[in-house]
Amino acid sequence: MQLGFVSAIVPELSLEQVFKLASEEGYDCVELMCWPVSKAERRYAGITHVDVTDFDKNNANEVNALVSQYKVKISGLGYYPNPLSPDEAEAINACTHIKKVIEATALLGINQMNTFVGRDYTKTIEENWPRFLATWRPLVEFAESLGVRIGIENCPMSFGRDEWPGGKNLAISPAIWRRMFADIPNSNFGLNFDPSHFPWQMMDYLKPLNEFSKRIFHVHAKDVRIDRDRIDEVGILAYPKEYHVPKLPGMGEVNWGKFFSVLGDAGYDGPVCVEVEDRAYEGSLVSRRAALTQSHTFLRNYIPRRKV
Repeated sequence: MQLGFVSAIVPELSLEQVFKLASEEGYDCVELMCWPVSKAERRYAGITHVDVTDFDKNNANEVNALVSQYKVKISGLGYYPNPLSPDEAEAINACTHIKKVIEATALLGINQMNTFVGRDYTKTIEENWPRFLATWRPLVEFAESLGVRIGIENCPMSFGRDEWPGGKNLAISPAIWRRMFADIPNSNFGLNFDPSHFPWQMMDYLKPLNEFSKRIFHVHAKDVRIDRDRIDEVGILAYPKEYHVPKLPGMGEVNWGKFFSVLGDAGYDGPVCVEVEDRAYEGSLVSRRAALTQSHTFLRNYIPRRKV
């Protein structure tokens, strides 16, 4: 496996500075954010380290020169919108940009991009399904034609009032993944697996690792603390952000020793990228870098650096 981090945590850094940071901190790779250049509408969104709007081979050569210079690989390109939004314009824009991210991925000579499938949060899963298929079958086929894999993150995107009740991402559970991969069986359609989204949904994050081993293309390393005292006050029917607290790896509910034990036995040998969403470390670039240092120190217990 290769240890990396998600570049969303350092929006003020240039692309070269991201590579330099990764190299100095001892990371093997980075997942680079590729949002359209715009104002962010939520935390960790709207961040652009690779602008894919008019991305061409010259741009790809410039990015790959940084890969060579800093000896840090790109684990994948990341863009996490809602391509099934009830706002038609938002959905169209998301799908258009997803295709550009796929094209940039191919030009860079890497084979991985990560995103959400999206969801109309005002409708049930059943009501969303026909539109999901109509949207994603052509996107998956387009990516397949360029040799690009799509990793869908399993975050429900259902934390507050603006995402209630259904959340903004369908791909939240093994039952839904089975249906997704039955209806879109292309081998380049898989998961960006984040174990932190399981505990607060009262789900086992180890069981799916074997069943979906061939579909796990990329992994996010984030932890979560469930505030049991707060649940006692508001119950699990409250908005999840009332009791769901994202934390650095090793500071929450995930048993990382067991996770890497099962993940490795299942045959996974790809990137594992730290996703920092811990508010205790968000106050400054210095503290966010400290979060990356701490996460690197902890996770190297399970992903030792390979000697060249």
